[in-house]
Amino acid sequence: MQSFLAKARQSQFYGVGLLLIVTLVVWVIFFALTSAINPGSFGDPSKMLTYLQRGIIYSVGACGFYFVVVQGLFDFSIGSMIILSELMSIALIPQAGWFSVVVVPILTGFVLGLINGLVFKTLRIPSMIVTTGMSLIYEALSVRAADINGTRLASEFSLFGSYPWNLIFALACFCITGFIIKYTKIGTYSNAIGSNELVAKNMGVNVDKYKVIALTLTGAFCGAMAVLYLGYGTAQTPQTGMLSQSLNFMPLMGVFFGIAFKRYGHPIVSIVIGEFMVSMMLAGFIAIGVSTTVNQIVTGITVLLILMLTTKRRNGAVVK
Repeated sequence: MQSFLAKARQSQFYGVGLLLIVTLVVWVIFFALTSAINPGSFGDPSKMLTYLQRGIIYSVGACGFYFVVVQGLFDFSIGSMIILSELMSIALIPQAGWFSVVVVPILTGFVLGLINGLVFKTLRIPSMIVTTGMSLIYEALSVRAADINGTRLASEFSLFGSYPWNLIFALACFCITGFIIKYTKIGTYSNAIGSNELVAKNMGVNVDKYKVIALTLTGAFCGAMAVLYLGYGTAQTPQTGMLSQSLNFMPLMGVFFGIAFKRYGHPIVSIVIGEFMVSMMLAGFIAIGVSTTVNQIVTGITVLLILMLTTKRRNGAVVK
């Protein structure tokens, strides 16, 4: 039995299989609880599709965030970039139509991410500080953008808020991310920088360049997430005073799963499964009447326990 488990752990599908089993266990637990407390409020096929829909929205944002976190950086401006991308999309719809719905958010996110990267490279201060400051600027700009054409998406432009177009769009984003990770220098060098930045630099890797690229990719995928997020919610109000930070949490949860299981070679699949599981847990807590505060505490603890049990510690690792 032990030899079988040892061989199973060597399989590239071990991580994905383990995540699927944990997800099934979570579903069984919440289905049993809600059946006793609030029957029919959780777990039927239509609700599972809703959980998946929410999960893939956040997974798209997590795809870009992955490149930043795997390098040992952080980006606190994710929420503000998503909101500003959405509002720029709404602002330009009268002039650009569908181009504004699909392309403008991605371009906006790309530009904002590039600005983050260039400011980070120029100032030479921690990414958390840079992106926190930039987040305040983007929040202020979102207020201006909301004044152009309001904060609501017209119903005829909400195509990407439901199946199958949201799934098609998300799959395209996942395929692009997977290609970048597996077949380009960006993926290879991002892992190298995260493993040991000094060694990567001594091997000739232009570390500053790939950090800028990582922050730019984060912005671009935040823009892609904004396409789905706006289509799903059909409206977005500006957030100021760092309130946009609330949008950072869900993409970050997916990245944690991607980082924890990347050694099995399927970080994107792990991100999607992880986001789906977290979305299902949040819905389950709501269904059994748990308050939002307790919901977040239990969800956070559960995610940390899962990652603690599945992440292999390395002796001598350098903490950045």
